[in-house]
Amino acid sequence: MDQNELKKLVGRKAVTFIQDNTVVGLGTGSTVKFMVDALGERVKNEHLHIVGVPTSNRTAEQAKALGIEVKSVDEVDHIDLTIDGADEISADYQGIKGGGAAHLFEKIVATNSDKVMWIVDESKMVKTLGKFPLPLEVIPYGSQQVLKKLAAKGLHPEFRLDENGNHVLTDSKNYVIDLHLGQIEHPHKLADYLIKQVGIVEQGLFLDMVNTIIVGRQNGPEVIQARP
Repeated sequence: MDQNELKKLVGRKAVTFIQDNTVVGLGTGSTVKFMVDALGERVKNEHLHIVGVPTSNRTAEQAKALGIEVKSVDEVDHIDLTIDGADEISADYQGIKGGGAAHLFEKIVATNSDKVMWIVDESKMVKTLGKFPLPLEVIPYGSQQVLKKLAAKGLHPEFRLDENGNHVLTDSKNYVIDLHLGQIEHPHKLADYLIKQVGIVEQGLFLDMVNTIIVGRQNGPEVIQARP
């Protein structure tokens, strides 16, 4: 099976965990896109009453087009379950997210959820985090100074640019700086340092957060209970 087939399989498996009359956080990314499609089918065929809390404008548009009711995180009093992708998941079930430049909204929704599920193809499972560049959302004003500080700290920062050489903008119109670290030995220590830097709005380490992981394997989806 190719990667897209694996993503489709885990997306379909994930929606079997969604119950009627619940509030569901809808992540962002290529795997989540398949999940939202599958959720749209369930809403249409089974008349499920679901409120979706999207983590990006593009997920919101997709969900609305499929007839899923959409509310912002500030319009709901709780979120039962958030289903999102991940760019890397380590052997101890920590994660890096933000490849789609949505990690600020994704973290806000995830930290306001009773349960968090990540859905990935098997290529995202790694021993140690860090090969995937760690994304930071930074305010444009002073961002060059932030970059200089991170470089002096040996964190190999680069602004994320589009194909035209312009800054990639988040939904909050902030910049993204990616740290090319190779390996992250102490993720909690790094997360603590980064979030204390003025100008960094959020960093892409998602630590001690995920409850369930569904991994797309060649012989079918594997469900891992990472935390209660």
